[in-house]
Amino acid sequence: MICSTALRYHAKAVEAGCYFCGRREQGHILCPNGHYICDHCHNQDALRVIENLVYTTGATAPLDIAELAMSLPGLPMLGCQHAYIAGGALMAALKNTIADRFSNEDIKEVLHRTRQQAHGGYCGLTGVCGIVPAIGAVFAVLTGSKCGTDAEQHRTMEAVSRVSRVITDLTGPSCCKAYVRAALALAVEFLQEHFAIRLPMGKQAACLSGPRHPHGCRQERCPFQGTDRAKVS
Repeated sequence: MICSTALRYHAKAVEAGCYFCGRREQGHILCPNGHYICDHCHNQDALRVIENLVYTTGATAPLDIAELAMSLPGLPMLGCQHAYIAGGALMAALKNTIADRFSNEDIKEVLHRTRQQAHGGYCGLTGVCGIVPAIGAVFAVLTGSKCGTDAEQHRTMEAVSRVSRVITDLTGPSCCKAYVRAALALAVEFLQEHFAIRLPMGKQAACLSGPRHPHGCRQERCPFQGTDRAKVS
């Protein structure tokens, strides 16, 4: 974003100062010239647009909302903005389907919880993609899950474990856009199976992002590569 040099991903944290706000912290992703951008500065512009989209859309198909968000100009190829897209799109679809039960305050809560656990590069550093807790936050809001609850927490953690599995099966290297699509498909199935809530999946856009992938697109190994087809749950 600063000098257009390929980023360097560190296995151990190094102290760095944010190029924009000056905040010093432990970071894992820098360019060879030492430039570093904290998560807040890296995400803030895209997040404002994503938040406005999920608050105002009237769509009931999670993938339609997510595909629109992923087409936003300036959205990075990879990054935790995709976690906000996944959680926000799913919660917005639920709000628009069950208007008497959910509101924009529920979307706001999902985005807040996502912010606590979605951090750049941590998919590789901890094995947990930020999209996983983002989808989990939606199911926690849906069920009322919190620490100490019984069936609500069990159901939420079951959904999270399945999302983690479907993302794991797409890894090597990682692709946030593929993860969003797979996670939302799994979430729609889970909603129908366990809550009798039927959401239309929506239409997947043709994925033409492969050449932008900094770690190498999986190409024919990716089920979404170059496709453009309707998906209905």
